[in-house]
Amino acid sequence: MTKIKSPLVLFFITVLLIAILALFGPEEQSLGSNVRLVYLHGAWVLTAEIAFIAAALTGLLGLLLQRDLFHTWSAALGRTGIMFWLTYLPLSLFAMQANWNGLFLAEPRFRLAMIFAITGILLQLGLWVFNLPWLTSLGNIFYIITLRVIFATAENIMHPPPSPIFKSGNYTIIGFFIGLNLLAWLAAFFLTRFMLTFKHDTQPKP
Repeated sequence: MTKIKSPLVLFFITVLLIAILALFGPEEQSLGSNVRLVYLHGAWVLTAEIAFIAAALTGLLGLLLQRDLFHTWSAALGRTGIMFWLTYLPLSLFAMQANWNGLFLAEPRFRLAMIFAITGILLQLGLWVFNLPWLTSLGNIFYIITLRVIFATAENIMHPPPSPIFKSGNYTIIGFFIGLNLLAWLAAFFLTRFMLTFKHDTQPKP
């Protein structure tokens, strides 16, 4: 039996498993089966934020210990985070349309998510072009700090705090959502492994 070694193939296999699992998620009294999109979009954005946090922490280690290994992981995790953040946006739109029969594009948190998607892309492209390990780590640190500070003060309209899933008291829903998150984190790990293969050659040419 051939062992799959490509992290990109493993990533897509995991995403396929997530999609299949999401189809069988527990229904909710108010939203019915459409709540499955809410589970998926929630797991996706949490995974993006965890990747950003991991990018910042590894970047901080790189700055403190002056080890290129941590800078490299920070770069890969930052790119993984922005990929999950970008793909979370269409999931959010699908969830809006399915559950509320319309797109509320002016919703504060969605608007901020769009802004951070654009700035995140520009940041990662800029860090790739400059190719300075310490700058990449520093950029990832400031990005997640800025994101969390701004979202902490953002108005909640369609995202009532605290998490409705964990406050529901329904352990079937809570368990399913945790399982979905674990699979999403696994997918993020495989994508990060793939991102590690995209690095500039910093060695001087003969």
